[in-house]
Amino acid sequence: MKKTPRYIPAFHFHWLTRWYDPMMRYFFHEEALKIALIAQAHIQSGQVVLDMGCGTGTLTLLIKQTQPNASVYGLDVDLQVLDIARRKVERTGEAIILQQGTATCLPYADESFDCVFASLLLHHLTREDKQQALREAFRVLKSGGELHVVDFGKPHDSAMWLISWIVRWFEEVHDHVLGLLPVFTAAAGFHPVEETACYRTLLGTIALYRAGKPKRNLLFPSAANCFSAFHRVI
Repeated sequence: MKKTPRYIPAFHFHWLTRWYDPMMRYFFHEEALKIALIAQAHIQSGQVVLDMGCGTGTLTLLIKQTQPNASVYGLDVDLQVLDIARRKVERTGEAIILQQGTATCLPYADESFDCVFASLLLHHLTREDKQQALREAFRVLKSGGELHVVDFGKPHDSAMWLISWIVRWFEEVHDHVLGLLPVFTAAAGFHPVEETACYRTLLGTIALYRAGKPKRNLLFPSAANCFSAFHRVI
């Protein structure tokens, strides 16, 4: 029997899922956050984009509407929120591929995407699963691709510290409050990793991050390849 992955539902409880979109607008100024996240990605025509942990599909749709010539995929483990996302996509008629799956084991081949987005996903995951999800994002990104994240960040003032200290009891937010998300991202192989903006919200500091997958240097082959070529010559 296939085991269902463990995860924290949207707003912690399944019974709150139906209220997810209005609560997001109220607590997080969701539209402004997601527009800023898309703007920093500079998505190009023909690129392939993944919204990892797409939830109800708000960001997924915004990505497609911003760059209609991109191929856009949305993935989430929660069938309840995916059903909401599918209804949104059907109403708009946009060509978006939605799929159930987990961020810790992405059902995609290596180097499949130009951009990966993670919007308010990582604070739902344990430390180990955050790190694994970041490694998976790195794996499925093409050389030179980018990861764009919006999530809880390190507070910049005493009021945000107090709010974050309370919120951390309800989600896996503690590592974010300590400023460890960029550390985990760099450890997954990304470089550079930068915080591009931060916002004060009713539930704490929300930060935007951009991280790049380094390009392979095609002009200078690896030392192992050089040695192999030299050995064949002699």
